[in-house]
Amino acid sequence: MKKINIGPFLASLEEPIYFKLDVDDNEIVRDVEIVNGFVHRGLEALTMQKNFFQNLILTERLCALCSNNHPFSYCLALEKIAEIEVSKRADYLRVIADEVKRIASNMFNLSMLAHLVHDYELMRDTMDTREIMQDLKETIWGNRMDLSAVTIGGVKYNLDKQKSEFILNSLEKIEPLVDKLFERFCNSEKIKKTKGIGVLTKQQALEFGVSGPVARGSGINNDVRVKAPYAAYDELEVRVDLESDGDVYSRMKVRWYDIKNAIKILKNAINNLPSGPIHLEKRPHIPAGEATVRTEAPRGELIYYVKTDGGQKPKRMRWRVPTYMNFQALEEMIKGNRASDVVLILNSIDPCVSCTDR
Repeated sequence: MKKINIGPFLASLEEPIYFKLDVDDNEIVRDVEIVNGFVHRGLEALTMQKNFFQNLILTERLCALCSNNHPFSYCLALEKIAEIEVSKRADYLRVIADEVKRIASNMFNLSMLAHLVHDYELMRDTMDTREIMQDLKETIWGNRMDLSAVTIGGVKYNLDKQKSEFILNSLEKIEPLVDKLFERFCNSEKIKKTKGIGVLTKQQALEFGVSGPVARGSGINNDVRVKAPYAAYDELEVRVDLESDGDVYSRMKVRWYDIKNAIKILKNAINNLPSGPIHLEKRPHIPAGEATVRTEAPRGELIYYVKTDGGQKPKRMRWRVPTYMNFQALEEMIKGNRASDVVLILNSIDPCVSCTDR
């Protein structure tokens, strides 16, 4: 038995994380210790020093790829405390921003998978296709990553006929490209080698409470958009496709399903966008109270807890990100696999270390 260390800073790791591996003579991992905490920024403490509206900016900067989900969930918690009813149009606009981010986030992860298996042409084409979503974000929200779309009681942006048509045209453009990429990923000999790697059985997935594509890749549908609909998801058809093998290949397929289904949700939302106000007429007062809400981020279930005392700042804020739960299962996925596959398995849970360390 010998030891191999990976990280915490390595070009193939999206974010800093440290693996201490015990491997046998064939470099099969027999035990693993995972160390994180390298990007802790004290964000929960910072939110209690900012007022409710300043925290819209702060929470959005927790993570670039799922940046819309954090202020979205934060606003849902405050609106629950203050019993604020958001207009239907604002609910639909929130869903539109979230699903655009879901497509871009999942495509980034998939391009990294292609990179890790050294299929650089596939990686390039995936990133090129993702640019359609990046251009869309820049056109509608003025930024390629942080959309600043959500506010307490509604949204900060609106869609007129021209912008709606631009989004629909972008979706018409990307949809056939996504279908082709999905086929290429499924048929790539380099991607096929990920079959049987990093397996998490359905029973293990249930025991660890994993969420998002990690759960769906092991045959579990715990998608919050379906199980506990919020915003406009109860009025939009949300299809959830599952795989059952629980390996890296299955999680890859599930992410492509999520992208395809997000495109359908977006088309449905834009074609049925209700009329009405997009936000409240004046800034609301947030009374004393506490609330817990959950949403479905690209990586899985995101939970926000907010406690207020009637002042201008939160008394307490906590959040649990999907990577936290998926991390717990990572050890089981890694054991029994080759040390050279550890980074590939890590990528398959699409970890957000910044969200988790926060």
